[in-house]
Amino acid sequence: MKVAVSSQGPDLESPVDPRFGRCAYFIIVDPETREYEAVANPGVQAAHGVGTQAAQVVGSRGVGAVITGNIGPNPMRALSAAGIEVYAGAGGTVAQALDAYVSGNLTKVSSPTVATHSGLGRGGGGGRRRFSTS
Repeated sequence: MKVAVSSQGPDLESPVDPRFGRCAYFIIVDPETREYEAVANPGVQAAHGVGTQAAQVVGSRGVGAVITGNIGPNPMRALSAAGIEVYAGAGGTVAQALDAYVSGNLTKVSSPTVATHSGLGRGGGGGRRRFSTS
């Protein structure tokens, strides 16, 4: 089974990106052979829908699991609907995260670990700020 790891760079020694939807790359890797493919995230600079688009990208590559730092509600729903397992809390390099996955030391999640839009630093507060004009 192939695994997708959110990554800041295009190889196994790149740091895991804590953001799923706005990561620079997905490293699609076979945990047994360590053969991998780096896939640039096409939605990294998009304004909306990046999490769902990212889930579609990895889903189209036939992965069975995703390893990331955090996952928001929209990609979590999309990945779950596709039957893709999600492991959150990963850090270090892609190779280290893969080792943690293989040894069973990553946390499988069934719900989002962050709010909507947290990859933008907004945290999903959704409210508008009101400024006094007096």
